[in-house]
Amino acid sequence: MAGEKWQELATAKREAISAAIPTDWKLKSPVPSAEEQRDVTGKYIAQYLSDAEVDITESDVKVIVGNTTSGKWKAEDVARAFCHRAALAHQLTNCLHEIFFDAAIEDAKKLDEYFAQHKAPIGPLHGLPISLKDQFHVKGVETSMGYVGWLGTFEGKKGTGKEKVYESEMVRELRNLGAVLYCKTSVPHTLMSGETVNNIIEYTWNPKNRNLAAGGSSGGEGALIGLKGSPLGFGTDIGGSIRIPAAFNGLYGIRPSAGRMPYEGMANSMDGQNTVLSVVGPLSHSVEGLRLVMKSLLSQEPWLYDPLVVELPWREEHAVEVQKLSKDGKLAFGVMKHDGVVTSFPPVQRAVDEVVASLEKQGHKVIEWNPPSHERGNQILLTTWRYDGGDDIHGAFELSGEPIAPQVQNSFGTSRKEQANASEIAATNVAKRQYQKEYLDYWNSTKELTGTGRPVDGLIAPLAPFPAARPQSYSYYGYSTFVNLLDYTSCVVPVTTVDKSIDKRDESFKPINTQDEDTYKNWDPEVFDGAHVSVQLVGRRLQEEKVLALAEYVGETLKGAK
Repeated sequence: MAGEKWQELATAKREAISAAIPTDWKLKSPVPSAEEQRDVTGKYIAQYLSDAEVDITESDVKVIVGNTTSGKWKAEDVARAFCHRAALAHQLTNCLHEIFFDAAIEDAKKLDEYFAQHKAPIGPLHGLPISLKDQFHVKGVETSMGYVGWLGTFEGKKGTGKEKVYESEMVRELRNLGAVLYCKTSVPHTLMSGETVNNIIEYTWNPKNRNLAAGGSSGGEGALIGLKGSPLGFGTDIGGSIRIPAAFNGLYGIRPSAGRMPYEGMANSMDGQNTVLSVVGPLSHSVEGLRLVMKSLLSQEPWLYDPLVVELPWREEHAVEVQKLSKDGKLAFGVMKHDGVVTSFPPVQRAVDEVVASLEKQGHKVIEWNPPSHERGNQILLTTWRYDGGDDIHGAFELSGEPIAPQVQNSFGTSRKEQANASEIAATNVAKRQYQKEYLDYWNSTKELTGTGRPVDGLIAPLAPFPAARPQSYSYYGYSTFVNLLDYTSCVVPVTTVDKSIDKRDESFKPINTQDEDTYKNWDPEVFDGAHVSVQLVGRRLQEEKVLALAEYVGETLKGAK
């Protein structure tokens, strides 16, 4: 890379991504500004597609798989339709890092040939296009993770023999199940931001409201799936990075507990920081889609290939129990409207209230949540991100000399800091364990308040103070990070959209600290109008089946209420 300026490398990569889009799929006129066309979802993007392509791409995962595994739809036709829509999505929001449409179509043709010969699908995901965050290694394409210095390398190193041939464990499993992989999506360099920005694709915009961020760090997944350029994709989450893009784009997205899904062989930031692990999980338009892919992956026995995966097959009985309790009106929930640090914006508060009202109408119990200090928990988690003093990420930036985005500078500065020593790391691990125990005891104590004879089944809470972030304004992550510290399972549930005629500025608002004040300054009903508004539904560790069933029930209850 010596002698090549980072600007030239970034520009060349950006142009290569664009060049991978077939000429017929390129927009013939410039994309209108956000002022001219705020929302590019739905009918806007559909105008560039054929009726058949719209029919395929606006189908849910369950419908797609039902048609591809039965032979009603050709895997090739489905792949081409989603490749086309993904190409359009990238031109509208900057959501892709890698495009391998040709390889995907060839893979789809092989699936069709298999079906023609065997009269059966190759697996439960036969012909389902799946997009991947740019941490997954996939043969034939790069993994830059947003770093200019990683271009042409394997995680920043040259001559490893792994470049463009190595594949992550989950990639192997998805291929075995019949999934069609066709693109990798944008991330903020370092992965450590709720906005997706880097020097290659620049900024990934929210397709529902292009004044706002698509979220991060799985922001490309959020924008792509939000535009239905993918029916389902996989992101990762160490501080909210699956849930934030899901919430900002009106999607369901689950953050599983560590060890439930295989992370083996994926690129990462600060690899080896094991106090709070990053986890991998899916985003989609329905809980059914999330359940199908997680159940399918567990059928591959990933614990035999990833030493960190817990040997825990899918437990359908947990979902059945939720279904039974939901019909009897005997579920119980905690609700946290304020975490004691930062006030959520009016539409987020309204979304929480709508969820609570819909559940209470069905006879379920909802109690106020008064847990151990979230501010203290958040400080423990932030300490883990700074163990190495920024050595890993600053080393990656030094490979090319590229500048660090302001959104990342806010957390990691522009240079290395002093590293934590072994005693300090050990003390943080003890503080984390003690906090987890306090929270566990509090959760158990709610048994005395629910009237069901059980502690609460789940917690309803904001995922962020805002429906989506304005550029360079995501300064508080406490609503998402407490879940990571506790290693709880959490699923985002879409609720509503911002309505400037309802969600007005609260003139009586009095901040409780400077962070609260600074955050609330960003609230402007006009700017946010039309944006998706979501909540998260939190369960305890390794309760993925239960949390998905609860999220599905809450979503159905909301639809019934409307």
